[in-house]
Amino acid sequence: MFSHVTIGVDDVARAIPFYDAFLAPLGIARIWTDEDGGFAGWGKDEAGPKPYLTRPFDGRPAAPGNGGMCALAADSHDSVRAAWEAAMAHGGSDEGAPGLRPNYSPDYFGAYVRDPEGNKLHVVCRGP
Repeated sequence: MFSHVTIGVDDVARAIPFYDAFLAPLGIARIWTDEDGGFAGWGKDEAGPKPYLTRPFDGRPAAPGNGGMCALAADSHDSVRAAWEAAMAHGGSDEGAPGLRPNYSPDYFGAYVRDPEGNKLHVVCRGP
């Protein structure tokens, strides 16, 4: 449905280790890095949707949006937990520990984190 999601950060090189660790449990690996240009991208393959990091094109500081987040699909509850744990170990902050969210649907298992620059991220698995 979408090509990519762009997440603004001020220091791409500093953010890369967090995203490498956070996305690995989801089977998402870094496939592109241009630290001089201020970009990095991850994906399961070249053709599929990707999260990208970039410095803001307008040159102003990056700032997390209020109400915006990037939600990533996980294959299992264990993958959700592993991504959340990796985020916590790499400078992220907890916005909602892994668990069922029956207010969304009976099989909705998710976790919420913020990256070190304050961007909100969500990992979700639907099903057992």
